[in-house]
Amino acid sequence: MVGFTKEEIIQRLRVFTGDLSDGVVKERLKLEDTGSWKLSEARQKIRKKELEKEIRPFAYRPFDVRWICYEPALIDSPRLPFMKHLLKENLSLVITRILAKTPFTHAFISDCISDICLLSTKTKETAYFFPLYLYSNKGKREVNFKEEFLKAVKETLGTEPTSEEIFYYIYAVLYSPSYRKRYEEFLKIDFPRIPLPSDVEKFKKLSELGKELVELHLLKHPLPDKTDIGFPKEGTNKVGKVRYDEKTKRVYFNKEQYFEGISKEVWEYKIGSCQPMEKYLKDRKGRELTLEEIEHYMKVANAIN
Repeated sequence: MVGFTKEEIIQRLRVFTGDLSDGVVKERLKLEDTGSWKLSEARQKIRKKELEKEIRPFAYRPFDVRWICYEPALIDSPRLPFMKHLLKENLSLVITRILAKTPFTHAFISDCISDICLLSTKTKETAYFFPLYLYSNKGKREVNFKEEFLKAVKETLGTEPTSEEIFYYIYAVLYSPSYRKRYEEFLKIDFPRIPLPSDVEKFKKLSELGKELVELHLLKHPLPDKTDIGFPKEGTNKVGKVRYDEKTKRVYFNKEQYFEGISKEVWEYKIGSCQPMEKYLKDRKGRELTLEEIEHYMKVANAIN
């Protein structure tokens, strides 16, 4: 169960676990049985569980974190053996293996359980997750790098960087325009390969840039208070037709209301097949934007900028 708000999930759970018939629940919640998931069986399994404790943030698309009740009985493919690592403090690199269409923009970061279509809804462009840490069943944390790799990095640099520094270095490389251009053909057909760092100073600089990118993409970077991004007109806040006006640098989401100060480059910016500034609003068509969502949209514009 995925929703825009935690309260939305709670309300849906009450319907799911209530006394209504399976047929009515299917209709109200727009659910269907699959080859591996049956609504009636799921309802029996979870009736006595405290499901509200399992409501967690869910990275649905880039810059669009929603909510999910992460109870395996409710999810067709919960991927629990892996996703358990993202239920704790962690960072995960998210990339694809094969591209349906170039260019390569298919790299992002997540710090919570995430959707398999996080980067793209195209069949070929499934998201693969590479967490920084792995957790044992007893909660013990270990770094998710092979010893051989860490040894190679140390020998190349002549010093031993932290695992976090290496992780940030990798993220910076994946966002390097020269890297993307040089390996354009290879990035179409397999996982990105990361060159070993050969210069300590360049490594440190890239690692610092990678850390800044991670913080920007998770909206944890201290963005400037004063920007050109604005939301000047009051109204219903209801999302209707979404369009961009290049001349005025406005993003309209209904006939009267808009966000202003958004450049064409920010509007068209893509991560994977997703155009965040457009998709965030289109996914909320028919809904009234909350104050939190309005502020979030402006933060995303600033982060992309």
